[in-house]
Amino acid sequence: MKTDPRCIPCFFQQAINLSKIMKLDENILKKILKETGLIINDITFEETPAEIGRRVYSMISQITGVEDPYKSLKRESIETALGLYPDLKEKVENSNDKLLSGIKYAVAGNIIDFGVGKEFDIHDEIDKAATKQFAIFDYPEFKESLINADSILYIADNAGESVFDRLLIEQLHKPVLYVVREKPIINDLTYEDAVASGIPDHIKIISSGVTAPGTILKLCSDEFIEIYNNAEMIISKGQGNYEGLSGEPGNIFFLLKAKCECVSEKLNVPLGSLILKKSE
Repeated sequence: MKTDPRCIPCFFQQAINLSKIMKLDENILKKILKETGLIINDITFEETPAEIGRRVYSMISQITGVEDPYKSLKRESIETALGLYPDLKEKVENSNDKLLSGIKYAVAGNIIDFGVGKEFDIHDEIDKAATKQFAIFDYPEFKESLINADSILYIADNAGESVFDRLLIEQLHKPVLYVVREKPIINDLTYEDAVASGIPDHIKIISSGVTAPGTILKLCSDEFIEIYNNAEMIISKGQGNYEGLSGEPGNIFFLLKAKCECVSEKLNVPLGSLILKKSE
């Protein structure tokens, strides 16, 4: 997905939001905004938003010397989700369609996203998950692919959301490779975050090798590319991964909540829609 001109103010707003979280003084904030402007001046709209975000957040880390500014917020999100997990697991197990229930809660967890700069209520989102309808619902194709696949490549998105991924992974009943970011970027999931989320020991956690807030194949490690190219079924969580992988080859199923106008227009759905979409 290419960068839209409407993404530009979002990059500045993300820098401001992060500066507030880090309690930076005005001089450092001014420097960050100036450097953000220089990055924006150098971009092309052929790049994905995740590629530009990678450059912006890398710059902020260099200026502040802080590699993982969202670390405490990620841990809070994980702890909140872990508190909800036992009750949700029981609801999934008691539902008429366990796989569908796992999908619904996994997508509901996608609301945990500090990159979009909007407040969210995970409790409210989870409460609505059982009854809210999907705007795009390629569930029959998902089930058919799951039956035919020997293993699943599951590309994770955010910390906290990762706990809800477990509810879906437990209903796949297939070997899963769970993919995380190489290094901290916004509140995206790293290996450390995945372990803290309680991803089961029998699930292999691997890195994509990418340091962007989305999976961009040209930036991934050779090891991951080989795994990706041989994957029979790919589950891609979240907007950043959708931005990076839409239009790429592979039997991909995108699971996300459309949280910005650019993504909702690309998918031709209302803002805030839940999505289960098979790649074209």
